[in-house]
Amino acid sequence: MALSRIWSAFIIVAIIVASIKLMSSHSEATIFSKMVIGKQGDTSNTKVLDSMALSPVIIKTIAEKKEYKEGDVKFKKEKNNYISFREQSADGVIQTCWNAVEMCLKLIGILAFFMGLMSIAEKAGGIRLLSKIVGPFFSKLFPEVPKGHPATGHMVMNFSANLLGLDNAATPFGLKAMESLQELNPNKSVASNSQIMFLCLHAAGLSLIPVSVIALRASSNASDPTDIFIPCLIVTFVGTMTAMLIVSFKQKINIFQPVILGWILSISAVIALLVWYITTLNSQSIAAFSGTLSSGVILFIVLAILLGGVYKKIDVFDAFVDGAKGGFETAVKIIPYLVGMLVAISMLRTSGTFDVVILGIKNFFAFLGADTRFVEALPTALIRPLSGGGARGMMVDTMTAYGPDSFASRLSGVFQGAADTTFYVIAVYFGSVSVKNTRYAIGTMLIADLAGVCTAIGLAYLFFGNS
Repeated sequence: MALSRIWSAFIIVAIIVASIKLMSSHSEATIFSKMVIGKQGDTSNTKVLDSMALSPVIIKTIAEKKEYKEGDVKFKKEKNNYISFREQSADGVIQTCWNAVEMCLKLIGILAFFMGLMSIAEKAGGIRLLSKIVGPFFSKLFPEVPKGHPATGHMVMNFSANLLGLDNAATPFGLKAMESLQELNPNKSVASNSQIMFLCLHAAGLSLIPVSVIALRASSNASDPTDIFIPCLIVTFVGTMTAMLIVSFKQKINIFQPVILGWILSISAVIALLVWYITTLNSQSIAAFSGTLSSGVILFIVLAILLGGVYKKIDVFDAFVDGAKGGFETAVKIIPYLVGMLVAISMLRTSGTFDVVILGIKNFFAFLGADTRFVEALPTALIRPLSGGGARGMMVDTMTAYGPDSFASRLSGVFQGAADTTFYVIAVYFGSVSVKNTRYAIGTMLIADLAGVCTAIGLAYLFFGNS
């Protein structure tokens, strides 16, 4: 019911905001069309006849460069008139429906490949071996999962892929984990304790190296593309621990047991050593190291699974094909869930609801006399739980508007690299096993996201406060 209410609220609020904007401004006459049939990048223009309507900075910039761009609004001077061009920041309903299906079609290949590998690993006994290794820890954190159950191995594969920033590999491993946990779920339409714990930890997104964020900052000519590495790592760790504490409290799990504490401290020590090593490298070396580590792990997993299958003398290719068929079925199954969620998010963005929220937050903190520089990066944080691609676009827009080395751009990079897309995760993972009642999963994920956002803002002022 929680997801149903949130989804309904997204659409209702978006339509109400768009209706108010339509009635209050002549420049928003096409807002309904944008919400339904518009496409990202479409432009509309409005003549600004009175130069007093523009700030002196804009007028000066137009006079010198003939063009001025701020956010998604571009001003040009033609004869004696100023013309503003506004680019649509998201696709409308129709285009979003197409995009959702296209996304699932692209996901078919990735799911088929990795689920095929998982099938080989299961028949060769690799998943059972992995389950035995982490069994003592997972038996405390997931008490409802029997020792040696394949779900444990699937979850470990998912967490490992997330840890290394391997999003494409993490998704099929995670979906396989949800299927395994669903086999143990006595009420198939209601999320089990184990599913909630797994998905909340997954959504918290503990990651060692934010590869995609570093690449985007490097492509924007940041002086040090890797300067957001340590803040991202700390924020994801805080988010993960927040999710673990909340779920453990709800499920009455004692996380102060020696086994759990031992594993957490060991993981923390490994992360600390990796942080120490990476801080000794320059930006080019970090980029090379992260790329080698991420890609190398994928190739190692493929090699280990195939060698295990050959050693156990199973029909490797036949096992791969059997697993790959499941990848196709899973991708098709999640299409309705993905279409519904992405359309609701699209309507929020195209209606201008985010602009209203950001303006309200900025005015509130300005009224309190607080530093409002962090507000310029908040669009990335607000969209991140809803859309990974949208948040990535917001991060790029922030770097374009304020410069890659600005405080807002660095904070935006931390937001982008420090969390997962909560509502996408909810729609895809619970949708793949047809769970309708998510219980307290959404609330926990959003609280973990909030903890990450607050931590990111604090760390940004600590690390980049003088930017």
